[in-house]
This record gives sequence, structure tokens and C-alpha cells, in this order.
Amino acid sequence: MSSRPAAGGGRWIEVDPTRVARWVAGFADRHGPPVVSPQGYGLLLTAPDGTTAELHLPPGADGGASGEPARAHDAAGEVTGVPRRVDDVPGFVDAATAPRRIGLLLARKGAVAVGVALGEKLLTSKVDTRYVQGRTAAGGWSQQRFARRRDNQAKAALGDAAELAVRLLLPEAATLAALVCGGDRRAVDTVLADRRLAPLAARRVARLLDVPEPRHAVLVGAVSAARAVHILLRDPA
Repeated sequence: MSSRPAAGGGRWIEVDPTRVARWVAGFADRHGPPVVSPQGYGLLLTAPDGTTAELHLPPGADGGASGEPARAHDAAGEVTGVPRRVDDVPGFVDAATAPRRIGLLLARKGAVAVGVALGEKLLTSKVDTRYVQGRTAAGGWSQQRFARRRDNQAKAALGDAAELAVRLLLPEAATLAALVCGGDRRAVDTVLADRRLAPLAARRVARLLDVPEPRHAVLVGAVSAARAVHILLRDPA
């Protein structure tokens, strides 16, 4: 579980879906039994002391970017139906923990990692790196020349990243509950700007994972981060 300050007050907490029920029980112990209200993002818990907790469903469990009902998948990746309605904590946990097929796209200037995960398992993956020259201390014409070379190398690397996404992710687009991206937002946006990837871009969710330069281990860790439940905890005003 991790925590970070939230804009406008309070803090964001990331919880593994399997630990949500335990977290809610602890919330009730600390602040009193909460009133549970269904919301578009998931559930709102309002405790007797005024403390609130917004439980946000993970990508794909809320229907992803399309807003369509979330689709559960079995162990083979086949669609099995829609998780139970999220009206209460048990329903939320069912939706959050239901196995879903999720696409992953992690990109930074010189590296990309793509994969498809089903539940906690990474089914397919590919990592590609390409050299992008670092900044130089030289000035004048030399600095401009090196800057152009860096830009060209970065463009070539992101072009390769788009080709990789076309080969590995695009054929899976129709089966994905969501596409979760991570790394540098500008790099990700550049990759998904490729017109061929429009079906993938349509399944992209707002969550952007904060990851270092993509490597296989980073991609494996991104599966858990993509499945995490985000909770916005606010104390009484």
C-alpha cells in the first residue's frame, strides 16, 4: 500500500484489490461505521466523524475508457460476463478483483514495454530499447547539431514503439477491458497518435503509471499498479 498527497487536500492511497475489504474494516474501526453511497467512480464512504473515503474502481472494472460495462474474463481470457453491480463493499470487491484482460504500454524516450495481462498474470510482453544520445555541454552550432540528432533518435525510437504496439497490442484490442499506460505522457501520446492504434487509444484510461525506464521487471510490476484500487481519503473540514 502506498500513499501520496492529493491536490485539494487529503491523500491518495493505493490498495491491492484483495485487501480492500480489510482496509474498509479498518476505516470503520477508526472512524465509525460509514454510510456507503454508490458513485460513478465506485463507492463513497462517509464516516460518522466526517471522514470520507472515495473508492475508485481500477481500470477495466468500471468499463474502461468506453464507459461500457466492465467485462470479466476467465483463466483463458474468455469473456464470462459482467461483475455484480457496485452498490456495496462486497460488490466493489467482486468488481475490483474479477480477472480482466488489460493492455499495458510503458514508454520513455528511448525505451518501450508492451504487454497483455489477465488478472495478476502477464501473458505476453515485449521490451525494446534504442539509443538516444544524452545532452551535450557544447555550445553554438555543435549544440544545435547534437539537439537535432537527439530529436531524430527519439522520433525513431517512438516510431519503433508504435510498430511494436501494432504487432503485439493491436490484435488484442477487441479483447481488452482497458489500456493502461505509464512512463512519459508525451512519449505515450506520440505512440498512440499513430492512426493504426486508434482502437487501442479508444481503450486508454486516464491512469498514468509512474515508472522508470521500461524493462521487463518494470512491466511485471506495472500489472499490480494497474490493478490497484485508488482511495481518496479526506479528514473532516
